[in-house]
Amino acid sequence: MTEKDANWKFADDYVVEPDAILLAREHSLELGVDAVSPAVGAQLAVLAATLKARSIVEIGTGTGVSGLWMLTGAPTATLTSIDSEPDHQAAARAAFAEAGVATSRFRLISGRAQDVLPRMNEESYDLVLIDADPRSVIEYVEHGLRLVRRGGLVLVANALWHGDVANPVRRDAVSTAFRTVLEEIGTSPAVLSTLSPAGGGLLQLVRL
Repeated sequence: MTEKDANWKFADDYVVEPDAILLAREHSLELGVDAVSPAVGAQLAVLAATLKARSIVEIGTGTGVSGLWMLTGAPTATLTSIDSEPDHQAAARAAFAEAGVATSRFRLISGRAQDVLPRMNEESYDLVLIDADPRSVIEYVEHGLRLVRRGGLVLVANALWHGDVANPVRRDAVSTAFRTVLEEIGTSPAVLSTLSPAGGGLLQLVRL
């Protein structure tokens, strides 16, 4: 194990996940969903808490792991989560119930994000998490920056895509899409950005 791998494993092992999140993570493994790592989940909670988020949009519900982490950090927030897989959202709904999250605090929208996002009000949300089809990450980031208020956060999970983004030899569509986002964001005067290597990478954008 390399030093970097050891550090990443230590960061994940450092996090103590609540029982409800552990259960949601077990369901993600059963359904073949790639949930955010514990270290990334904890980062989501810290960022949501720091922002004092009241309204959150999640692109890619999964089985509720990331949603539960964000609601942990922002206990008064309302979460709107979009996913095209009904089975995943059914598991997430069960996970929220297990965690004692009131039904008034979350709204699960079943459908394609490309169809749902254009109908959502711009500058109306504090936080947008993108953890869905990586081939559409450029489009999702554009929507995210439209939806968040000034000073709001857009977060992109798996931004390093299993190490492929950092490998210039990898020229597949997904790696190229993430590189394009990183290159454009890095020079944009409209945002402040940073990239955490924890988990699969977490790109963090503040809309100025």
